[in-house]
Amino acid sequence: MHKKQLLITNDFHAPTIEKLDRLYDTHKLWQLNPEQKQQLIAQLGSSCVAVASASWACDELVYQLPALKIISCFGVGVDGIDFSRTAALGIKVSNTPDVLNDAVADIALALMLNTSRNLINADKFVRTKQWPQGPFAFSSSLAGKTLGIIGLGRIGEEIAQRAVAFKMHIAYHNRNDKLSKYTYYENLGKLAQHSDILICMLPGGDATRHIIDAGIFEKLGPEGIFINVGRGTAVDEAALIDALKRQKIAAAGLDVYAQEPHVAQQLLDMENVVLLPHVGSATVETRDAMGQLVIDNLKAFFNAEALITEVV
Repeated sequence: MHKKQLLITNDFHAPTIEKLDRLYDTHKLWQLNPEQKQQLIAQLGSSCVAVASASWACDELVYQLPALKIISCFGVGVDGIDFSRTAALGIKVSNTPDVLNDAVADIALALMLNTSRNLINADKFVRTKQWPQGPFAFSSSLAGKTLGIIGLGRIGEEIAQRAVAFKMHIAYHNRNDKLSKYTYYENLGKLAQHSDILICMLPGGDATRHIIDAGIFEKLGPEGIFINVGRGTAVDEAALIDALKRQKIAAAGLDVYAQEPHVAQQLLDMENVVLLPHVGSATVETRDAMGQLVIDNLKAFFNAEALITEVV
């Protein structure tokens, strides 16, 4: 049976791409130089209607495919997709939500525990044999503290449920009140002011760029902790570094950065910052489930069925 054409823009998840290779006649755009890429786009012409891509990055050449009808994305945050062009060209977009909620929420709690209890430095304290010289410095408990969630979506709800189990109070800021059981602040600054730990769950894109700035860190205060498992671009990283250096906030736990995979040297040098290499959804189970959604959305499209997780 003749396989349908599929253009894969980047090496987003090797096991998923291997499965796609078996299902489709695949073309791997990221393996080519600029001239070869243009040649491939021209060669595919109207025979290729489907693209598989990372959600956070997509080669703009795909929009030159004259018959493109679907971009099936691996990931939730679709800031790598130009929705003005997909809308104008009638291209459907799908992503992989929900299946990664637990994994990202777990990492968020891990960062909260590590920063509040200073666990990374406690480990170093033991390994460098400082313990015999005296006890490790006291840290702070999560119980009784207020967790402020910027962006109470699906993952934010999972984080909130976990935090409640740690006897925390929950507050949040969204563009609109979700009429949740948690405390809502319509102003981001007020949320920061009333939070002990402030966590960013925002997607990337121009709408959220640097929305968390020096003023927010000022309101979070010298005992406050900032956590980011959303997107690095939502934070003014220079302002965050300044707040940490000048002790305007106590600590930060970061899984995302402004210029990934490059991390500012100032952050690397600080002992009150926990740094992770964007591993929020990086479990075998989660990534496999994300890959299956990419495949299932493509299957639904080619069967003329509704996409499972279309981004509208």
